[in-house]
Amino acid sequence: QDSCEFGSSKYFALCGIGGILSCGTTHTFVVPLDLVKCRLQVDQAKYKNLVHGFKVTVAEEGARGLAKGWFPTLLGYSAQGLCKFGLYEVFKVKYADIIGEENAYLYRTSLYLAASASAEFFADIALSPFEAAKVKIQTIPGFANNFREAVPKMLKEEGINAFYKGLVPLWMRQIPYTMMKFACFERTVELLYK
Repeated sequence: QDSCEFGSSKYFALCGIGGILSCGTTHTFVVPLDLVKCRLQVDQAKYKNLVHGFKVTVAEEGARGLAKGWFPTLLGYSAQGLCKFGLYEVFKVKYADIIGEENAYLYRTSLYLAASASAEFFADIALSPFEAAKVKIQTIPGFANNFREAVPKMLKEEGINAFYKGLVPLWMRQIPYTMMKFACFERTVELLYK
């Protein structure tokens, strides 16, 4: 059967898979840019600008150095995408059930905002450990060469807090962004179908 009923488990799973593919792959694709951006933020004396940051990284680490942090990026943003897109649809249905069909339509923008904020809350909990490891791999010379080396070192040095100390700033950035993204998406689709 090719069809998929809205609100079914299959529907939610497919939305989650779409999130994995759209977030995990796109964020992994831009790891070199993200790596240089992070290094610019932590060492402005060494990395003068974006182009210089690329040149310094390649000169010191080779082209492979630009891929540092790709694995936690792939895992983290895949997990975030799964939760962001999958849970957004779950919360949209659950909140609509709570307020009723008529109110869900009348206050649909508020529904989109609430559902997306809720989904992103959990998506960032899934992302945070991977993002923390990625940043350490990319910005602290000699800390770890890869995710497998970073995780035990982070646990030993800082405990579980190492993976979540950036969660609140992540929420502050991601939740408003995601709320606007989904609300704008939903209303744009609505306009296009009129």
